[in-house]
Amino acid sequence: MKRTYQPNNRKKSKKHGFFARIKTRILNSRRKKGRTKLSS
Repeated sequence: MKRTYQPNNRKKSKKHGFFARIKTRILNSRRKKGRTKLSS
């Protein structure tokens, strides 16, 4: 029997990674605030 969570790094980074965040406004707003760390 397979477990429910089958981790896939590529899929994960496509959804939640740095380049996924570039496409939204989140990173720009964080840059304006002067965050040293933009994403985890």
